[in-house]
Amino acid sequence: MTTKTSQPAGGALLISEMKEFAGFPKSTQRYIRRSLDVAFGRSDPIETWARDEVEVASIAAQGRFYKQLDHLRLQIPDDSGLDMIEPFLGMLVTLSAFDLGQDRIPSFAAYRFLYERLLGAGVRPWLPAAFCAASALPHLHPERRRLLLQSISENAATAPGWSSREPVFWPEWVEKVDQAAAA
Repeated sequence: MTTKTSQPAGGALLISEMKEFAGFPKSTQRYIRRSLDVAFGRSDPIETWARDEVEVASIAAQGRFYKQLDHLRLQIPDDSGLDMIEPFLGMLVTLSAFDLGQDRIPSFAAYRFLYERLLGAGVRPWLPAAFCAASALPHLHPERRRLLLQSISENAATAPGWSSREPVFWPEWVEKVDQAAAA
């Protein structure tokens, strides 16, 4: 477990984020950890995450898409910044479409969890629009589009405001301990 800042995280907040992450399917947890490794260079993602050539290609493509993250972080408009929508939202929808197309992010909650960490708290007002746009794109199977779009709650889609608190829990790969060797 890691926190992004050097200050200790509020216990209740940290536990809440850990519980949310634990509630995601194992494949989603794996994809989120992999994505954070790709985005922030925390380890060699291909060595850590690739189980076959398909995953090698997927991680390489993700790395190419995620090169845009630094630029995207700088372009996050405030929640009334309509003059910056086109360059920002277009790029955010493209990245979101890639991640949703990997078939490991099954819901808005998992998408929000990942993108708050990739881009920071300032992106929260834009996530419902980007998620809905990417979820409705034709590269996804119609049934998948339906499930994704149904996963966003009315409260998330119509929130009157968003927290500016940065996430505190950053899941990471943890090596399995050989119980026999540890004893």
